[in-house]
Amino acid sequence: MSANWFKTTLLMAAIVALFGVIGGAVGGAQGMVIALLLGGAMNVFAYWNSDKMVLRMYNAQQVDEASSPYLYNMVKELAGRAGLPMPRVYIIDEAQPNAFATGRNPENAAVAATTGILQMLSQRELRGVMAHELAHVQHRDILISTISATMAGAISALANIAMFFGGRDEEGRPANPLAGILVALLAPLAASLIQMAISRAREFEADRGGAQISGDPLALADALAKIDAYARGIPMPAAEAHPETAQMMIMNPLSGGGLAGLFSTHPATEERIARLRQLAR
Repeated sequence: MSANWFKTTLLMAAIVALFGVIGGAVGGAQGMVIALLLGGAMNVFAYWNSDKMVLRMYNAQQVDEASSPYLYNMVKELAGRAGLPMPRVYIIDEAQPNAFATGRNPENAAVAATTGILQMLSQRELRGVMAHELAHVQHRDILISTISATMAGAISALANIAMFFGGRDEEGRPANPLAGILVALLAPLAASLIQMAISRAREFEADRGGAQISGDPLALADALAKIDAYARGIPMPAAEAHPETAQMMIMNPLSGGGLAGLFSTHPATEERIARLRQLAR
């Protein structure tokens, strides 16, 4: 197990534990069980429907070998190198250079690229990007990110319940209202921090896996440098409307400020490039 996988495992355990703690604060032991059941139901729904939802959000259009031979055959070649089933391939009519993968498992995966990234990158650079997305499929990162996002959302919902209706202790008595306010304020923050840390760990792992699939770490490094230079200056309206999907992209489509390092869905581009160059050496 690599360091990033170990980190992901610990972070996933932390967000599940936090979910249980908030459930317990809202309704004692019974509340914890209800909260975990609620989270499980939300995860099942997200597991089966997240790919359709996100592709619809971005108005992604499926392409095949006849309609887009350049992109389709590139993905086909890389999927073969990775030992993956051929994913569905989509193009998004969007100027911002970006790409993402979705789907509940490798057998039901899809990769999408914007028209902006197809126009901006060379064939070698685009190949590096699509290999990165296939590494996400190979590592089942879509499932991991879906679970973490769902749990974080459920924690926020439970915190709101604690804020407006108060919590219960183990004996079923009303909890301290000040404690309820602290839970409502701090729990969503903690959940978001854990979710973002999971996302950053998975991006590093996908960079490494994508470099192995393509056999050219510097291709992805060059692509990331080029995307980073342009993406933040080009708005992506669909991402602004659905910020919860930002973690899926190869580059965060939303510009951040302030405590950007803690709340960023992606590691610093400079660090990603440095790691890829180290792999090349």
